[in-house]
Amino acid sequence: MYRSNVLVCGGTGCTSSNSEQIIQRLREEIAAHGLEKEVNVIRTGCFGLCALGPIMVVYPEGAFYSMVKPDDVPEIVEEHLLKGRIVKRLLYQETVTASDDIKSLNETPFYAKQKRIALRNCGVINPENIDEYIAVDGYQALGKVLTEMTPQQVIDVVKASGLRGRGGAGFPTGLKWSFAAANEADQKYVCCNADEGDPGAFMDRSILEGDPHVVLESMAIAGYAIGASQGYIYIRAEYPIAVKRLQIAIDQAHEYGLLGNDIFGTGFNFDISLRLGAGAFVCGEETALMTSIEGKRGEPRPRPPFPALKGLFQKPTILNNVETWANITQIILNGADWFKSIGTERSAGTKVFALGGKIKHTGLVEVPMGTTLREIVEEIGGGVPNGHSFKAAQTGGPSGGCIPASEMDVKIDYDSLLAIGAMMGSGGMIIMDDTTCMVDIAKFFLEFTVDESCGKCTPCRVGTRRLLEILNKITSGNGTLEDIDRLEELCYYLKENSLCALGQTAPNPVLSTLKYFRDEYIAHVTEKRCPAGVCKALTNYYIDPEKCKGCTLCARNCPVGAITGSVKQPHVIDTQKCIKCGACMEKCKFGAIDKR
Repeated sequence: MYRSNVLVCGGTGCTSSNSEQIIQRLREEIAAHGLEKEVNVIRTGCFGLCALGPIMVVYPEGAFYSMVKPDDVPEIVEEHLLKGRIVKRLLYQETVTASDDIKSLNETPFYAKQKRIALRNCGVINPENIDEYIAVDGYQALGKVLTEMTPQQVIDVVKASGLRGRGGAGFPTGLKWSFAAANEADQKYVCCNADEGDPGAFMDRSILEGDPHVVLESMAIAGYAIGASQGYIYIRAEYPIAVKRLQIAIDQAHEYGLLGNDIFGTGFNFDISLRLGAGAFVCGEETALMTSIEGKRGEPRPRPPFPALKGLFQKPTILNNVETWANITQIILNGADWFKSIGTERSAGTKVFALGGKIKHTGLVEVPMGTTLREIVEEIGGGVPNGHSFKAAQTGGPSGGCIPASEMDVKIDYDSLLAIGAMMGSGGMIIMDDTTCMVDIAKFFLEFTVDESCGKCTPCRVGTRRLLEILNKITSGNGTLEDIDRLEELCYYLKENSLCALGQTAPNPVLSTLKYFRDEYIAHVTEKRCPAGVCKALTNYYIDPEKCKGCTLCARNCPVGAITGSVKQPHVIDTQKCIKCGACMEKCKFGAIDKR
């Protein structure tokens, strides 16, 4: 029995900030002080507060150390672990009260409004140790369904829970399972979509890195429910830590008899294999994903037939994403009514978001459905930093839409977001402030979908390129009002005629910015001006003669010699020479340079 447990984040974010070196240094210092039998060092998954990584939590005190460096380790070991004195300078400031008492993490603004179901074990257990997963009720749900429930009862519970697919479409999970169960076949398959391709999204990756066994257990439950004996996890090769931990988890589950033949002595056989994706965004679409698993080029197939009838290898197949799977075991253990009591009537449970962009607390959050965007941004996320104001939130990545400040009190659930022209998507949430150009944002996402289109259908292959050409024309100052109308018309054509969801949803960022920020498009066209000062072709830098002190710093840092002026006299920028790099504005100490 250890007197202290030191939990260190081993997720991708903290690993990139030297958490592995911190763990190694911890073990060396603990050994040097003879504390090996008293202090246990545990590598966990993501805690959620990615902006403050690397993160370390010491129990039983609950001291939450943030932005830890390897050189901080000797002090932590000597002061805290040896002498029992908490190192206050490294504590996350919101865990410290005025009386210097340490608050629990759940009392801080970032965690207080969260409810962790899918993320419940992330940052809590060692994901590479099956015993730790079993210690927090792991594989109990699988044991329950195999020994106490019929396949139909399992499906009925998932149906009654109201769980909808967390991959973006929001299709009822239990209904999907029932379709596959009803189709007779000599072989059926269960698939996990871990091909997380949205820019700024890392929800599924974090679950796999922090709690891989929950996905294996849930897939086995689904295999029992629909009569499948084989599962596949399709995961991005760019997720090396998640791939490694999944393979460790599969090997451990085999060793414990929790995967393979005759699981729990019930005669039920189920196995899982990994398949690595090569980074194609289109393989997030279910039929393209299955085509890729089959060893073919990842392209979508026409539907019907749907995968529940003819999916992987033309056999009945169900596919859910990582976050959906992470909810299944808790539904089985706690019941459908428990899960349905969380969230809203038509959107039960919680949703995980990767919160990023112009926000104080970037990271991973899990909130009950129905939580408002304002609560996520201002309370959990800590608001927009540097004195700027909230402008919009992009949900759903390249497939989603922008939510403007006027809709900040919208409830985050499937139906409410669709009603305002946005969508839930898989869970990326990018926050934008008043320095963001919404036309440029639409162009950014179109550039992504143009690159990622598989090219199989003409509406998507050609249509997305035409959309991007019009946006480039507008942001370069050559657009017309007719171009805006043509842009909108083409968007609806793509939505109605593209083969798969990639093309059908590609216009969403354009349509939502046209709906809420049309004035910015018009300013680009009629005034040849970018209101946010982002589009270089429509932006010029100016020096305010009233503020300029003639220090010459701007002129000395201009790479093309576009700034002239005498010492202690106002300077001038030659807009014809200026390459709009912003170096002058960055160097000016008097706020004399502006762009407009």
